[in-house]
Amino acid sequence: MKIHNKKKYLSFLKFKRDFQKYGLEKARSYELILHWLNNRLSRNQFLVLSGILVGCTAGLAGVILKTLVHNIHYFITNKVHFEYQILFYIVFPFLGIVLTTMIVLTLFKGQDRKGIGAILYEIAQNSSIVASVKMYSQVIQSAVTVGLGGSAGLESPIAVTGAAIGSNYAQTYRLSYKERTLLLAAGATAGIASAFNAPIAGIMFAFEILLTGVVFTDFIPLVVAAVCGSLLSRILLQEDVLFRFYTRDAFNYKNVPYYLILGIVTGLYARYFVVISQKVEHFIKGLQLSRMRKAMFGGAVLSLLCVLFPPLFGEGYETVKAFTNGNTYSIIENSFFRYFEIGDWTIIIFLVLVLLLKAFATSFTIFSGGNGGNFAPSLFAGGTLGYLFALVCQHLGFTDVPVTNLVLVGMAGAMSGVLYAPLTAIFLIAESSFGYDLFIPLMIVSVISYLIAKWFSPISPELKSLADQGKIFTNKHDKNLLFALRTEDFIDQYSQTINQNASVTELFEMVKNGDKNIFAVVDDNRKLKGVLTLDDIRPYLFNKEIEISQSVTQIMKAPPAVLHRENKPLEILQTFDDTGVWNLPVVSGTNDFIGFISKSSILMSYRQLLKEYSD
Repeated sequence: MKIHNKKKYLSFLKFKRDFQKYGLEKARSYELILHWLNNRLSRNQFLVLSGILVGCTAGLAGVILKTLVHNIHYFITNKVHFEYQILFYIVFPFLGIVLTTMIVLTLFKGQDRKGIGAILYEIAQNSSIVASVKMYSQVIQSAVTVGLGGSAGLESPIAVTGAAIGSNYAQTYRLSYKERTLLLAAGATAGIASAFNAPIAGIMFAFEILLTGVVFTDFIPLVVAAVCGSLLSRILLQEDVLFRFYTRDAFNYKNVPYYLILGIVTGLYARYFVVISQKVEHFIKGLQLSRMRKAMFGGAVLSLLCVLFPPLFGEGYETVKAFTNGNTYSIIENSFFRYFEIGDWTIIIFLVLVLLLKAFATSFTIFSGGNGGNFAPSLFAGGTLGYLFALVCQHLGFTDVPVTNLVLVGMAGAMSGVLYAPLTAIFLIAESSFGYDLFIPLMIVSVISYLIAKWFSPISPELKSLADQGKIFTNKHDKNLLFALRTEDFIDQYSQTINQNASVTELFEMVKNGDKNIFAVVDDNRKLKGVLTLDDIRPYLFNKEIEISQSVTQIMKAPPAVLHRENKPLEILQTFDDTGVWNLPVVSGTNDFIGFISKSSILMSYRQLLKEYSD
């Protein structure tokens, strides 16, 4: 009994210490309760509680964003009246990108890093610490962009927002890197789950994209966060806002050839989509224009595309729902194609052009200054491609074509190839269509598309440059740990140097009074001329016949290699292996000596990091 009371007393003292440490200015009542619970609950219990809180908050953020965009769409489509519909598509997409850029420049000081790559960068390079401003900046920016007709999706901004919420929650309660990363992923999971009302897809998204290269045994917080986000979406969002499909056909194994062909087609289209995205990004970055002028240029291009092809306006989910409901002609009635005789070939040509231009519309939306992601565009393109494929099959004389199923699995195929996330795509469509009996065609199409995408590029092109620079984790765990290390931390700033004109006597005195076993020989301007080790000096220490007045340049030697600050730890270790030495000098671009790096220091840090990841 006494032991139990003593533990309670020690727990109280710890709580009191933490209260004093955090200060009264941060002492919100709920934070005090959570700090107390953090001290009283076990680690797993507190993580489950944290998953619930982060999941509810991130899910609510997703609901708010979805509701904002829905209301903006409703207002501009039902309350704002134009004498001519063409003015509608000219004004709003242009306004969305320009206003978003103005908001970024004025409210957020030009900081607009966005997309899934931003989360992966914070996990790998910033210890999963996400700036608190991202808890609301992405919501504001993407609501304006997509709400006013930007041809992008809300899911990536929702994921970034949820990740920021999870990260800042973990920072508030002084959780470790692994726990912080877990709650960051839980927040993103809840955001995706609320956006699609698909909790399993949210969990798959976390494991497949965010936690690549990060090993976790705790996954319950992800599950509870996904459930909370999905429940909030189901309770608070209106039925017409939810990503839901209620009509589909039963799976028939005789239709497998359709799915095999569609998998190849969606894989090739996904490659087209990412290539166009990269080219547009490169083109916009190369423009010698201010950010506002780039926004105006991109907005003008987007408006023109929306005037010609109205399905490019906004997320495009309503168009996909029209495909599944058999209401095809509604997607053409606001376009110039309504002046032509509408037949099968008219619809086919229209959809082909929509598919080809969707990649341009999305890329100009995102890279010219808007905010959004590729979730919705890939789903829209996949659904359109599936419907187009079904129309072509019917026109060629095939009967009993499963049109609705091809639309659904087409969405999964395109998303799998664009985002490199087949499991997320499979479960997303299965949950959204209540089509668990469609798992076989979903897997066929998604896997084929994914394999084709991987054949062209092993890493998602969107993330390839970051991966090549070692700024994000990949599935190569050893390299991930090395990329987490910083070269600057291993440079011995107190390395000993000796002037090239110094005598051997001066060198002996330095060895006698110092504690280093390697020395850099430099000139008067600190330019590296050579190196000396104790092994090089030892023969002269006990040789009485040597002339002690001779210069150190006579006994120094050239280093087997030199390093630079820009070299990554992985490159440095490879250089150590190639040269077979344990110490190498680091120089600047002008050959100024900076210090030595020891191979053992990198290996010790690697071992320590491995231990932290394994705990």
